[in-house]
Amino acid sequence: MTTSTSPSDIQPAGSGKKTAFTRFLDTVEWLGNLLPHPITLFAMFAVGVVILSGIASYFGLSVVDPRPEGAAGRSADGVIHVVNLLSGEGLRTIVTTLVTNFTGFAPLGTVLVALLGVGIAEHSGLLSAAVRGMVLKASKRTVTVIVVFAGIISNTASELGYVVLIPLAAMIFHSLGRHPLAGLAAAFAGVSGGYSANLLLGTVDPLLSGITESAAHMIDPNYVVGPEVNWYFMIVSTFLITIVGSWVTLAIVEPKLGKYDNSEASVDLSKDKMTELTPEEKRGLKFAGLAVLGVCGLLALTIVPEWGVLRNQETGLVAGSPFLKGIVALIVVFFAIPGFVYGKTVGTMNNDRDVIDAMSKSMGTMGMYIVLVFFAAQFVAFFKMTNLGTIFAVLGAEALQSIGLTGPLLFVFFILMCGIVNLSLGSASAQWAVTAPIFVPMLMLLGYAPEVIQAAYRIGDSVTNIITPMMSYFGLIVSFATRYKKDLGIGTLIATMIPYSIFFFIGWTALFFLWVFVAGMPVGPGAATYFNM
Repeated sequence: MTTSTSPSDIQPAGSGKKTAFTRFLDTVEWLGNLLPHPITLFAMFAVGVVILSGIASYFGLSVVDPRPEGAAGRSADGVIHVVNLLSGEGLRTIVTTLVTNFTGFAPLGTVLVALLGVGIAEHSGLLSAAVRGMVLKASKRTVTVIVVFAGIISNTASELGYVVLIPLAAMIFHSLGRHPLAGLAAAFAGVSGGYSANLLLGTVDPLLSGITESAAHMIDPNYVVGPEVNWYFMIVSTFLITIVGSWVTLAIVEPKLGKYDNSEASVDLSKDKMTELTPEEKRGLKFAGLAVLGVCGLLALTIVPEWGVLRNQETGLVAGSPFLKGIVALIVVFFAIPGFVYGKTVGTMNNDRDVIDAMSKSMGTMGMYIVLVFFAAQFVAFFKMTNLGTIFAVLGAEALQSIGLTGPLLFVFFILMCGIVNLSLGSASAQWAVTAPIFVPMLMLLGYAPEVIQAAYRIGDSVTNIITPMMSYFGLIVSFATRYKKDLGIGTLIATMIPYSIFFFIGWTALFFLWVFVAGMPVGPGAATYFNM
């Protein structure tokens, strides 16, 4: 059920006179919550895409494909046409792909498999005890900073952040007497809004650099763009996003959410308590810690030595290795073994039946998410099938190109456009594959290096991840949020995350200009700022 409360009825805790910004967020929340249940909304989106494809096809909507001839996915005539799903052939496609759209939706398998291990750690009591041990005596500000920072670091293996950290952050905040949605928002902002900030290189770096290099070859066939070309800027961005994300949580999001009422929850939250650790729990954590070290040691043997069995067997490198591709399986092991060791020590788990029961209970909590994913998967699949997302991306890129700016100010519009396109084309690599062939050559001809162009793109791609239903894990976040607010609408979640998007955009864009054009610092090792023909 969604509420129809007007913006004027929404009162943040301790509110006196509302600011214009707070009234704006209230209005966004109110309008968003007028929408149907998220599951109904995704079903309507899916049907709407089918109808829109028929209308667009009738009027002959198409764009010239900016990708070079011979590129993967480029049609023979070099034009991207709308695929009409409102036709006989379209209906056959819908009917025959309905199941595979659902089962092939990447986050579904990732979430369910990872939760098998996480469920063991949760039901044994390990997660609760570990959290209490870490944050019991920490200040409110320190806990917030830790959550945002951990979210940013976790996006090296994004599944870990989405599946584990975000719900854990909500539990931490709730157990400390704070609003759990504020903890969820802080972690979500770090994991997804700060997607391109990190201290380490992740799996997305070689993907984006390969696309950038291919686009740069349209101007300079010998240009090389390595995975590390944005590393310096990523490192400094980590600290910026941590500061901004923490400030937004403490100054805007948490005050607006107000005091939490446990009656709003859809599940029993009695386990979310922040009590002192007992001697038995401390002993359990000690043995679980030893188990963690043992698991890490075994995993290190598979990836650190040159002969490691989980290295890329063709190149001998970590990039593209089974270790990174199989990170979900490793998450299961990492949580399951220490979780059982802890449970065995404190007496919450004694045999295989207890382990199976823990995994079953974890799966039992995912009913709403599975139903939501079914409809979300159809929407995303239909949107991709119709080519509407790709066409919108190209039209947006052409609109920016038509502005005609040539100075550094162009990057403000570029970053903004990338953020807008990201609302309809959620995949970072998919969006860049379409827009890079337009922007990289265009901006190279204006004198800017591909490395700088890619860094700017990553800002725009990251800051709107947290407010678009097109982001693959958005449905999962809604599912986590409804645990604490049973009647939550999409409007509440989007209104909660909008401040992060706004201030991330402002702060990150300012940092980009200061770093690149004022200080003249490279965005990565050996990365150029300007391109000379």
